[in-house]
Amino acid sequence: MADLGRLERVDLRAEWTKEDRDFTPWLAREDNIALLGETLNMSLEVEQEERRVGRFSADILCKDTGATDAGWVVIENQLETTDHSHLGQILTYAAGLEAKTCIWVAAKFHEEHRATIDWLNEISSDEFQFFGLEIELWRIGDSPAAPKFNIVAKPNDWKREVGRTARSMEPANLTETKRLQLEFWEALKDRLAGHPTLRSQKPLPQHWTTFSIGRSGMHLGAIVNTRENRIGVELYLGDDNANTYFDQLELDKKTIEAELDFELVWMPLPERRACRIIGYHSMDDLSEKRRWPELQGWLVSALEQMQKTFARRVRTLTSEAL
Repeated sequence: MADLGRLERVDLRAEWTKEDRDFTPWLAREDNIALLGETLNMSLEVEQEERRVGRFSADILCKDTGATDAGWVVIENQLETTDHSHLGQILTYAAGLEAKTCIWVAAKFHEEHRATIDWLNEISSDEFQFFGLEIELWRIGDSPAAPKFNIVAKPNDWKREVGRTARSMEPANLTETKRLQLEFWEALKDRLAGHPTLRSQKPLPQHWTTFSIGRSGMHLGAIVNTRENRIGVELYLGDDNANTYFDQLELDKKTIEAELDFELVWMPLPERRACRIIGYHSMDDLSEKRRWPELQGWLVSALEQMQKTFARRVRTLTSEAL
């Protein structure tokens, strides 16, 4: 009989000395925010770290890309036992950003703070939700420490709502177009299994899916437009500095377009808090599944080109206007 290892608890401070300098950047990484999202049945995408709210800064600002009109998700981190200061901070951030979901992550929750989260959920309307989670680190022998999130406070009907949402996304409850979108993204995710740089979000019955570009507040996207019978890939710039970032990239427009084998449409959208740089490819009706391998082949190639072209450039973008 094989010997089994023993789980050993790891001190959080042994891995993360500072909340702002160590833990927040770790949690904001794609793999780790995805783990938190899986715990809450959300598709979390980081928009910004240390988002300014008046004189203060929210640790992480996210969106739940798997929800319709989910609004902002604010995450407050604490590598210690919860205290009144962090409770006040997360409420301040929620009010300043008009967030609909608040997630408080801490080493341990005082019973009074857990009860406060429960009370906030009780008195709030259904569109607002508050979560309290404790984070633990475990290892077996000399293995790397592994994180574990435990939900200690949540909305009263959260489990029921999660089940209701999951049932609404079952193929039998979807329209024909939504069912085809879901199947198309599931097939693309399978195709990308093991890809060194492209990791798709959880497939959902919608016309887009997203991929990390290595910087918060922006991402790569793949699109299926059934109305105009075309697919596309895009760089989406979606924070307060989107138009400034767009202007900086546009200065390098000729060089950027020379690196790609498809044309780009540059969409500054100055009236909105977002900008897009997108390339399209025509397709037949999405119901023609025999054409899916060809379409997904184009998407993978185009996404790889976009990532190679833009990943290094977005890292150097600044918030200073030209």
